[in-house]
Amino acid sequence: MAEQYLSLSPQLHSDPLTAFAEALFGHLPRADQRRWAHGYLRGLLTTPGKKSVRRLAATISTSSTASQSLQQFVNASPWDWEPAREKLTRVAERHLTPLAWTVTSAVLPKRGAHSCGVHRRFVPQAGRIINCQVGVGVFLSSAGTHLPVDWRLILPERWSHDERLRDRARIPGTARHRPFWVHALDLLDALASRTTRAPLPAVVDMSKHMEAARLIGGLSRRGQDFVVAVPLGLPVLPLGSCPAPPVNSPADPGTAQGCVSVQRFLQRLGARPTHTAAVTLEQEVTLEQGDARILSARVRLPGGSHTCHTYRLFAEWCPTRRRPTGAWVSSLLEERVDRLMGLARLDSGTAATVSRLEADYGLLDFEGRSYPGWHHHMTLVSAAYAYARLATTLAPDSEPLPWAA
Repeated sequence: MAEQYLSLSPQLHSDPLTAFAEALFGHLPRADQRRWAHGYLRGLLTTPGKKSVRRLAATISTSSTASQSLQQFVNASPWDWEPAREKLTRVAERHLTPLAWTVTSAVLPKRGAHSCGVHRRFVPQAGRIINCQVGVGVFLSSAGTHLPVDWRLILPERWSHDERLRDRARIPGTARHRPFWVHALDLLDALASRTTRAPLPAVVDMSKHMEAARLIGGLSRRGQDFVVAVPLGLPVLPLGSCPAPPVNSPADPGTAQGCVSVQRFLQRLGARPTHTAAVTLEQEVTLEQGDARILSARVRLPGGSHTCHTYRLFAEWCPTRRRPTGAWVSSLLEERVDRLMGLARLDSGTAATVSRLEADYGLLDFEGRSYPGWHHHMTLVSAAYAYARLATTLAPDSEPLPWAA
């Protein structure tokens, strides 16, 4: 493998990418592993179109066996991706001023039934059921840059219990089926253990997940501040001067006594005159549908320890349509509502970054079937994107960024 690598282009050893690759992958025990990590990064950054292993190899090497060696490095070589992700986090924090830790999912369409974690599910963005893997990533998010620094792969129940599938994909015993919200907590815990800074607010889109309350409870127990997009059917307990359900009106179906769904509560809040701004904390903003108010009120969530915590529910309210266009629950009770909306909107930037990773950095192009291979590829894709984003922040005549973590 090392001998085959000698045919790599000479420029691979003499540019800023070399230092970046060494900073992230210098922990790999063998020199050939470190060189192929560098080569894979180079290929992701310079190969146009589909980032198949064959095309990456053709970009970085003239050797007829380079494709086989690159495939071996990503899929079969037993290197640990965790140190590389920790170093990526340190590098990103050093050169970026993040505002939040955002968590999002990435749907990766696949052919066949043997790729690790592959299953069929309905994907709203596609409007149909597709064969796919689903990754969950955590990003360091600033106003204009969102860098992925860690990933989890969702394993359906079948992949938790079928030992033949698990052995074939080399899935470790600790990797089992977990819902999105558990992966989100795990990613945030891991990031909190790696960061050299104070924890930032977590921004998570749970608007399609009725388990939003479970994520909120987990974050509250950890003392982690957050802004979580919630489904409009989520039950809440209004507090203080906020409008409660009428005395003779039953609670929403399926909710505890005194609870009301987010949507019904916001409809009552939105119907109040604008002079009640002292409790609604409204602010005028412009949306595609026209001017909308931002409504805000303090609530609790029913059940368990949720009733011990007070949260802020806030939403974009469109008066002409008389309904909310989005709703969030946050632990940041004293924060300005415009800053809360700014944090909430970071999620759209993260989603746009996932699309960019798919289109330009090979997120969808992993051809292997193994669990370690998937994590290797996601680590390398994240590193390539971070290099491209951070390097372009420099002026053309600037010195190369110092990459030491």
